[in-house]
Amino acid sequence: MNELPPTLLIVDDEKATRDGLRRALEDHFDVYLAADESSAGNILEAEKIDLVLTDLKLGGDSGMNILEKCQTLSPQPLTVMMTAYGSVDTAVEAMRRGAYDYVTKPVNIDKLEMLLLRALRSRNIETENKQLRQQIDHHYGLESLIGSSPRMAEILDLIRQVADTRVTVLIQGESGTGKELVANAIHHLSARKTKPLLAVHCAALSPQLLESELFGHEKGAFTGAMEKRIGRFEQANHGTIFLDEIGEIDAATQVKLLRVLGERKFERVGGNKTIEADVRVIAATNKNLALMVREGTFREDLYYRVNVVTIELPPLRERKEDIPLLAAAFLAEFCKENGKPALRFSPAANDALQRYQWPGNVRELRAAVEHGVVLCRDKEILLKDLPPALKNNDTPLLVTNTLNLTEMEKTSIVRALEQSDQNRTAAAKLLGISRRTLHRKLNEYHLE
Repeated sequence: MNELPPTLLIVDDEKATRDGLRRALEDHFDVYLAADESSAGNILEAEKIDLVLTDLKLGGDSGMNILEKCQTLSPQPLTVMMTAYGSVDTAVEAMRRGAYDYVTKPVNIDKLEMLLLRALRSRNIETENKQLRQQIDHHYGLESLIGSSPRMAEILDLIRQVADTRVTVLIQGESGTGKELVANAIHHLSARKTKPLLAVHCAALSPQLLESELFGHEKGAFTGAMEKRIGRFEQANHGTIFLDEIGEIDAATQVKLLRVLGERKFERVGGNKTIEADVRVIAATNKNLALMVREGTFREDLYYRVNVVTIELPPLRERKEDIPLLAAAFLAEFCKENGKPALRFSPAANDALQRYQWPGNVRELRAAVEHGVVLCRDKEILLKDLPPALKNNDTPLLVTNTLNLTEMEKTSIVRALEQSDQNRTAAAKLLGISRRTLHRKLNEYHLE
C-alpha cells in the first residue's frame, strides 16, 4: 500500500490558472483549490495541508494574509508565492516574513514542481533533525524507563539491540510494569520513528469490534457498520502497531493476525480486496502464552510468530533498588504539575515505599506518589499522606545486613536448584526471576 501523497492548496482568483496548475501537479500532490482568502482559510482549518501555493494578489484579497494564516497553524504549511514580474519586491518581502520561496508568472511548471518537492524534502529533513535532537536530549528514547538495577540494564540493552530491526517483539510482564513504555522506546529508536505508532488494547474490545479495529470494515459489513472504516494495520503502514494483551484475542482473529504477520496482507471485514501493509508488530501480555498454547486457547503457530524476541519485565518487588529513582522522578513530575515547591519523602514514608510489595507495580507507585503530593501540607511527604495500603503495610524488611542478605540469597538459589534437580529454568521460576538473572547470580556467587 502506497503512502498518501502530500497535500497542496492552490489559491488563485483565476479559474483557468487554478485548473491548469491542478492538472499539472496532481500526479505528485493531493490538490485543493481556493479562489479567495476566505475559502483558503476554511480549507486550512479543515484539512492538514503540507504546501500552499498562492498568488500575491487575489482580487481584493492578499496572499500575505494567507501566509499569516499559515503561520498560526500547527504544523505550519510551507508557503510559496506566485507573483508578476512587477511585484518581485513584494515576493521577497513575503520570504522575509516566512514564505519558503516565490515564483514569477507565467509559471514554469517543471521548475515549480522541483521547487515544491524540494520544499517538502527540506521540511522532512528539518523534522528528522528535530526528532534526532529530541532523542539525544532524552537519552535515545529510553528516558521514561527509569532504573539502574541489573535487570533494567539488561532490558535497556535488549531494547537497543532490537529497536532498529523488523523483528516482532513480545513484551511479557505483570500489569503496571511498563510494557507500553518499552513498546514506545522500541518504536522511537527505530527507522520507523517518523511513521505512526498505534496501540490497540485487545482486552477492551469484543471479538467483532477488535477485528474491525485491527483490519477495518466495509460499509454494511455488520449491523451498525454505517460507513467504511480504515483499520489500525492500514493506518500504521510503514510504522508500528502495539497489540496490548494479545492473549485476549479470540481464535478467529488469531488466524487473521497470523496471516498479517506472515504475508503482510489482509482484507477488511466484509470486503474482498486484499490490502498490503508494511507494519512492525510489538505485542504484550501479562499471561503465560506458552501455557495457553498447551491449553489450546492460543494458537501455537501464532505464538512462535509473535515470540521471536521476548522482553521480560520484572515486577517492581524484584527490583526494589529502582524504587527511590522512580519515586524521585514521579515526585518531581507531580510537584511541577500541581504547582508545588520541591518536596521530599520523610524517613517513615521512604521506609514504607521500600517495604511495600507493589502488586500494581510501577503504575501503583506512580499513583501513590501523586497521592502523597496532593495531600502533603508541608515540605515533606509523611507516612499519613500515602495511600492506606502503604500505611497499613506491616511486612518487616527481611534483612538490613548486606552479608546476611547475600547468604540468604545464595541459600535460596542452592535450594531452588536442588528442588528442581538442577534444572535452571525450573529453578528460576521457583525463585520468581528470569533465567538470565539466575545465570548472573550463579556467576556472582561462584555457584557454577
